[in-house]
Amino acid sequence: MAASLGLLVAAGLPACQTSPNEGKKGGIAADSAAAKPAPVDTLKLRALAMRRDSLRADSIVRKSGALPGAILPGHRIVAFYGNIRSKGMGILGREPKEQMFRKFEKVLAEWRAADPGLPVQAALHNVTITAQGAAGQDGKYRLMNSSATIEEVIGWAKEHNCILFMDVQVGLSNLKAELPKLEKYLKDPIVHLGIDPEFAMETKGVRPGKKIGTFDAKDVNYAVGFLARIVSENKLPPKVLTVHRFTQGMITNTKNIKTDPRVQIVMHMDGWGSPTLKKDSYKAYIEKQPVQYTGFKLFYEYDIKPKGSHLMTPKEVIALTPAPLYVQYQ
Repeated sequence: MAASLGLLVAAGLPACQTSPNEGKKGGIAADSAAAKPAPVDTLKLRALAMRRDSLRADSIVRKSGALPGAILPGHRIVAFYGNIRSKGMGILGREPKEQMFRKFEKVLAEWRAADPGLPVQAALHNVTITAQGAAGQDGKYRLMNSSATIEEVIGWAKEHNCILFMDVQVGLSNLKAELPKLEKYLKDPIVHLGIDPEFAMETKGVRPGKKIGTFDAKDVNYAVGFLARIVSENKLPPKVLTVHRFTQGMITNTKNIKTDPRVQIVMHMDGWGSPTLKKDSYKAYIEKQPVQYTGFKLFYEYDIKPKGSHLMTPKEVIALTPAPLYVQYQ
């Protein structure tokens, strides 16, 4: 990755100080509370540091167009999606590891040939917190990969010069409860985040799979703020956040989503079907409300199911407006 951002963090702020004790009697302070340091509002200090970092990041972007180490828009991310512990969730876990990576290399080569002017950044997109049909002990209908599985897929990514997206399906939980579980992994410069409203059921009140779920702009903004803090506190290059969408209602109040130079937001069209249907969905839900960058998903199994359909080629995907800078294969 390129040079880190080098942003200042809360630790750089001076601590509050108190003046010497006054009004002592017989060597004992008349008011013992006066001898104690004033309490430090750490949350306020963190907020001030984050605001300062944000302003500095904005200034850098105005001068250079992007923060140091930013992946987008100078690359196209091409990802294999799934869960390495599941054959049914996507290509990432469907085939044996080495066979899957041989297939991935061929796909990456196709993209390099289709658009030679734009470098390709390979990525693995692993569903790390997965919606479940069973409620679980806390009734939240989601399950997180073990630390061993997470470390393994991070290892796969590093072995093959990929970045890694950790995808989150919250079930009846929410992002504020789930994202902190991933923070230690997101401190790694190669690890990025995906959030999937299809399985966000807190406001629906039913288990995942019964209805299509939803996130509001405030949920996306929480994820952006969460990642921006990690970038600042750990002096990292910008993180990429993918937001799945294939219906209007999956993301509400899109106009209220706030961008931040430390986080690159990809609105990702992940519906399946014929090329015509996929293009129409992209136009309706992504092109009209792109927020920042756009993504497009291709399904090895489902896109070819409709009669006369086929898996779209890189050239067909590049022809979309705007041309997606994130492409995912499931």
